[in-house]
Amino acid sequence: MSPTKKGLITGILMIASSIGIFFVKGNFQNSLQYITYCLYIAGILWTLIDFKKRKNDFIKFKDFFSEGFKCFVVVTLLMVVFTFAFLLLNPQIKVERLAFIKEEMVKTKMLTPGEIDSRIDMERKFFIPGSIMGAVFGYLLIGVVFTVITAGFLWQKKNDVGLRIIK
Repeated sequence: MSPTKKGLITGILMIASSIGIFFVKGNFQNSLQYITYCLYIAGILWTLIDFKKRKNDFIKFKDFFSEGFKCFVVVTLLMVVFTFAFLLLNPQIKVERLAFIKEEMVKTKMLTPGEIDSRIDMERKFFIPGSIMGAVFGYLLIGVVFTVITAGFLWQKKNDVGLRIIK
């Protein structure tokens, strides 16, 4: 199975778990959300370990990274589309988040009511684009980090004879 198909399966499982968590807890700000990230990491591990098993010849680090990249870029795309669609279909998320932000600003007592309203208006305008940007960068960063770590570990394990020569 190709890494893009593994990314598709991983992304679908992540979306299903996110929807389940949202309907159980009513929001995404809870510890159950780590289940989604565990699925993401598991999808990357599945992709790279399977790649290692299929290849018997010398595998370069870049080959491992390339396989992982194909997986995590599909996951990122799916999660970004999901984030956008979910926020559009659930406008109460935006309303609740803005109310929370306003409440926190009021608690600090550092801003005037006019400044708070101005900042809330700005938050309102950039809520969806900001959420999408957060999803893009967040999922790409997690994908890169875990792909590099796993690829480095598998490459080193597979090619430890070559590493002794380099040292």
